[in-house]
Amino acid sequence: MTMVEGDAMPAVSAVTADGASVALDTLPLPAVVYFYPKDDTPGCTREALDFSALGEKFAAAGVSVVGVSKDSPARHAKFATKHDLSVRLLSDESGAVCDAFGTWGEKTLYGKTYMGIERATFLFGADGRLVRAWRKVKVPGHAEAVLEAAQGL
Repeated sequence: MTMVEGDAMPAVSAVTADGASVALDTLPLPAVVYFYPKDDTPGCTREALDFSALGEKFAAAGVSVVGVSKDSPARHAKFATKHDLSVRLLSDESGAVCDAFGTWGEKTLYGKTYMGIERATFLFGADGRLVRAWRKVKVPGHAEAVLEAAQGL
């Protein structure tokens, strides 16, 4: 399934770094849900640092932000502590959240094909409907672009 503008936030759950279950359709709205491949890799670390650095601006705009990967809650906790991240990270070890958003699929790196998480971001409005989706995200400047769109809600 691929999320398209106007779709409702999927009713799927993920787990926080401290092991609590969170239903995504109960997140405070408006909300940003961003997907990234793996904790503590260069691009993913930069993206998490960028969203963390803009956390107060997202909060001032009334927008909650969560990052999602298939890493374990323990790995998320270690990643957040190591880099002093303020962005909330959710674990999707089962892949249900990735499937609901259409972010799990075939990727290619150095000529090898494998299954993985597409770096993608979704902005949901106050009504819980998808306002904008960014696919195949390039990290530099991305968090700022999402903030600008969120501030325009």
